[in-house]
Amino acid sequence: MPAPLKRIAPGLLKAFYPVSLDHNPPQSPVELARFMKRWSLLPHGVDVADAATAMAATGAPVEVAPQEGPSAPLSEAIRLPAQWEPIEKIMLTFPVMYPPLWHTHAQMIEAITPVAEVTCLVPAPEWATAARYYLQTRGIAQMEHVHFLHLPTDDIWVRDYGPFVGRTEMGTRAIVDATFAPLAAYPQAQDNAVASRWAAYTGMTAQHFDFYTEGGNYWSDGQGTLLVSDEMMARYPRLSRVEIEMRLREAFQFDKLIVLPRLLGEETGHVDLVCKLVDAQTVLINRPNGTHNDDRLLDAAQRLRRETNAQGQPYQVIELPFPPRYFNWGLFAVWRSYTNSLTVNGRVLVPVFGIADDVQALNIYREVMPDFEIVPIDCRIAANGGGAVHCLTKEIPVA
Repeated sequence: MPAPLKRIAPGLLKAFYPVSLDHNPPQSPVELARFMKRWSLLPHGVDVADAATAMAATGAPVEVAPQEGPSAPLSEAIRLPAQWEPIEKIMLTFPVMYPPLWHTHAQMIEAITPVAEVTCLVPAPEWATAARYYLQTRGIAQMEHVHFLHLPTDDIWVRDYGPFVGRTEMGTRAIVDATFAPLAAYPQAQDNAVASRWAAYTGMTAQHFDFYTEGGNYWSDGQGTLLVSDEMMARYPRLSRVEIEMRLREAFQFDKLIVLPRLLGEETGHVDLVCKLVDAQTVLINRPNGTHNDDRLLDAAQRLRRETNAQGQPYQVIELPFPPRYFNWGLFAVWRSYTNSLTVNGRVLVPVFGIADDVQALNIYREVMPDFEIVPIDCRIAANGGGAVHCLTKEIPVA
């Protein structure tokens, strides 16, 4: 944050965001209802008293993850399934401290629950009551498929710090617990602990991978091909590409690594903001939009058109519109990408941003994935944080 903003930030944050509730959450249905009223989260015409009564009557069962989840040393690499393989559940972190995102997360949960389970991480058990009530009053989500887990995090971008869940050579599920700490000045100890705590909660085996990496920088076709961006090389400038590939093979099974250029001026550098694997032979990619990233996008598309996957099959590369950059708060550059979508059990949750390009992007998805139901998710608010649907979700493959 720029120095002048830091000096006035405490007052601004108190005025615009409920940050004080991070460590002091509401303790009663009345307090929860007042919070929801303050941030316009109650249904139209429902007052605090009625909401509090409803929450007190229904409650919300919430499980608790272990305080610590030890990870064993790496012993064997896992295969990362493709996103179009069967998925048991989707994990997301409910954005209790950022009320404008409740609507976004509700849309995702409503789109996922007809086809998969949803686990919502909450920083305190009390928040599960408010989140469940909010979802119930919308009347769309299949609530029997929504589960709440008390597992505190530092941020909402669960794609990057959540567990890498894959399969061993024996076919059993296992977790790779990579090191997560990309921003030196930001608190991330709780995020870094999520994978091992999830493993302890589920009883899966967790293996610690002493390598700084995030889930948004991986696309796997489940058949031996792994797509990443050159952000990994930027993170480890003293390692050669061969050395980085050797490190990745310690944790993940793959036969071919394809490295694509990352976007400049985009904080994460992740591949999920550059392209999306539709299937083992089809890739959606952002088309040039007249900015300083045009050369990189052209390079990425050309590389993919020259490449084959691990099975020796060529790629069909299809371009998506790439919205122009805009500046959140007039200061922070934001890149919105339609490649940041989630495929889950016959559905594709595609981010939309309330702009003209949305129509073309959705039509391309429908043409390229005719056997899937395309579900638009309003990500205008989420995009301000630099991500969208894919960044906000983490899939857990079936056992």
